[in-house]
Amino acid sequence: MNLPKELKYTKEHEWIRVEGDQAYVGITDFAQRELGDIVYIDINTVGKEIPSGDVFGTVEAVKTVSDLFLPVAGKITEFNKSLDSQPELVNSDPYGKGWMVKVSLSNTSEVNSLLSADQYAKLVGA
Repeated sequence: MNLPKELKYTKEHEWIRVEGDQAYVGITDFAQRELGDIVYIDINTVGKEIPSGDVFGTVEAVKTVSDLFLPVAGKITEFNKSLDSQPELVNSDPYGKGWMVKVSLSNTSEVNSLLSADQYAKLVGA
């Protein structure tokens, strides 16, 4: 399983990559495998302040719809528009071209409470 060490993870299977006071968020390799073929990403929270742990959108796979939870509090500043026409990028490149939202962080220290790659690997039995 692919778990980049530089990212932080949640128990709900999101990842976050912090760059200064901005961060990119998506779902993990484990999550996309569990969901199967992703057919649609619904995110209508751009411009909104979202508390840590709240739903910022949904991901739809062939068999199910799953909520997406924001790992840390912040304002959603951007949605990955490539996912409108190519939601399968989440399956093929979950940590790269398959990122979902860009967030302006309210409190960068919140990231410290998230799981490391090793902790997340133990959580999912990898």
